[in-house]
Amino acid sequence: MLTEPYRERPIRFLEEWRHEGWRVKVYGIAYGRERPRAELVETAKRLARVRLPRPATEGGRYGVGFVGVHEGRGSNFVFIDWWADENELHHHVYAAPTDELESLRYVTPTGLSACVWDLRVQAHEREAWLEEVLKNPRGPDLEGYLSRRLNEDV
Repeated sequence: MLTEPYRERPIRFLEEWRHEGWRVKVYGIAYGRERPRAELVETAKRLARVRLPRPATEGGRYGVGFVGVHEGRGSNFVFIDWWADENELHHHVYAAPTDELESLRYVTPTGLSACVWDLRVQAHEREAWLEEVLKNPRGPDLEGYLSRRLNEDV
């Protein structure tokens, strides 16, 4: 049973964030507002600083990925993703009640992966990776990948 009718949510590219060799696209998704709160975005970056492996470009990694910051109706979600080994996406999820910004806990082992809005970000990033890296006739273009950004209401 649905608790309310479907409402589109804005998905917005917020910034390209750099940290210790990583270049990460940061996306915001929000229920009932244009962007997630700045405090939640900063909490997501704090989690990413810990989760992103180092060095950024060893172990099959390219030093590029994306972070989703989703301020939802009843819960907040943060997902931290990076590309490795040509075609593999590493995906890590954190969640907490909406009013508890600092209590995000690691939930990847529970099997929770993504909601329909988070999946839209992943679908966009998959297409960008395919077109700019895997299928690019000129060879892998990480700059091209990083320049492809999603901004739409879903």
